[in-house]
Amino acid sequence: MPESKTRKRAAKHKTPSTQAGEYVREEIEHIREGKHGARSAKQAIAIGLSKARRAGVKLPPPPGGKKAPKATNRKPSAKRSRATLGALKREGSAAASRTALSRHAKDVARQRGPAARRSSARIAVRTKGAGGRSAAARKAARTRERNRA
Repeated sequence: MPESKTRKRAAKHKTPSTQAGEYVREEIEHIREGKHGARSAKQAIAIGLSKARRAGVKLPPPPGGKKAPKATNRKPSAKRSRATLGALKREGSAAASRTALSRHAKDVARQRGPAARRSSARIAVRTKGAGGRSAAARKAARTRERNRA
């Protein structure tokens, strides 16, 4: 069950993807706090997206043809919920580490291709500001220099 402050934070956002991001953020925090674990960063994100869908965020269904569970008034199976939580508690918290999330983000970006990476980089530049752009340019120059050798 999502926390009420997560619902409030999500309601402030307009687009479904940023609303869902709040639920994913909550899930990452839970793993870091040790409430439960996850096998991978991908699983941690999937749990957050599932929570968002159940909370009524208008997201597309998960890949694989399965329909997303509709937000219903039916009480979830206590036995299944307990079993799921028990399995997650046995997993570690490394899935929510900065390195794991960074690695996952890079892998996903690589799959999307150069055009998609470029367009998302352009969107990111808008929020950076002059100082941020300057620092990014210096970092890019260092990276190019290192890769030339």
